[in-house]
Amino acid sequence: MRINLLDENMNRYKANLHCHTTVSDGNFSPEEVKDLYKRLGYSVVAYTDHDVMIAHDELNDEGFLALHGYEMEINDGPSPDNAFKNCHICLIQRDPENLRQVCWHREKYLFGNAPDYKHLVQFDETLSDYERAHTGEIINDMMKKGRDNGFFVTYNHPTWSLETRDDYMNYHGMHAMEICNYGCMTEGYEDYNPHVYDEMLRGGERIFCIGADDNHNFHPENTPGFDSGGAFTVIFAPELKYRAITDALFAGSFYASQGPEIYSLYYEDGRLNLKCSPAVRIFSSTNRRRTWSYFMEDGKPLTEASFRFHDLDKYVRITVVDELGRRANTIAYWRDDFIKE
Repeated sequence: MRINLLDENMNRYKANLHCHTTVSDGNFSPEEVKDLYKRLGYSVVAYTDHDVMIAHDELNDEGFLALHGYEMEINDGPSPDNAFKNCHICLIQRDPENLRQVCWHREKYLFGNAPDYKHLVQFDETLSDYERAHTGEIINDMMKKGRDNGFFVTYNHPTWSLETRDDYMNYHGMHAMEICNYGCMTEGYEDYNPHVYDEMLRGGERIFCIGADDNHNFHPENTPGFDSGGAFTVIFAPELKYRAITDALFAGSFYASQGPEIYSLYYEDGRLNLKCSPAVRIFSSTNRRRTWSYFMEDGKPLTEASFRFHDLDKYVRITVVDELGRRANTIAYWRDDFIKE
């Protein structure tokens, strides 16, 4: 039986799921971000300014969708500038009518321009102010509160955050982690993190992976520091409507990329079968010391590959590498979802 995981009959929408504007500490207004990303071929941007969730429905048109979200930071010191390490998580709301934030504090944690938008924030006024602390217990509670209130929760840029496995292996409750954060890479951090993703998967977390810019747009386009368009998520969905896109996120109907495209992915007869844009290498990763690679031969690029689930594979995920070394990453697919013993 064939199971379409990334269905070539679906529409594909290029998305940036981590974005900052003048609402917090970005350099471009929400409108300028829309104009930039539409020009770069994007259809979806999640506006995730720091600590304030502001709807930007006025930006929506037939070719562009703004998702409601925000980013929260948990520092191991009194402020971001006085912290050795921190944890950042983004929350993207599934329901376009739900603008209520979680883990709100009436006085703390706002910076940049965010205090100017404080009066627009919706929150449960019956709850006490939420105090943050850089502990697994608090971070897990924040993730749970996000999930319980309809948010798609992502764990962001572990390299930039200076977090190690002693930190992130204690985090539970995210939907996805950033396998690539391009904005951090432009700053000099190696925030392409497939090893972190595999560590979490091997530790038992059934999570997805996304690519995102985390753009602040402090540097001009076509300069080395330009932080837009370098990492993205391609969402397979029936239409460019808010719930169609967010439902696809929750279902894992997407892949992360720095450039290569994946056109289809399906499971059939114990194998994952993939079709993609021209590549020099396509390889699989699993929970154990077993991989398989296809390489370009005789100058003929690869455009498809097939990988078998072995008996001891708990999951398989696939990476596509193009001639520039850019990578596309599927989410992890779990053997017991397809093969019943």
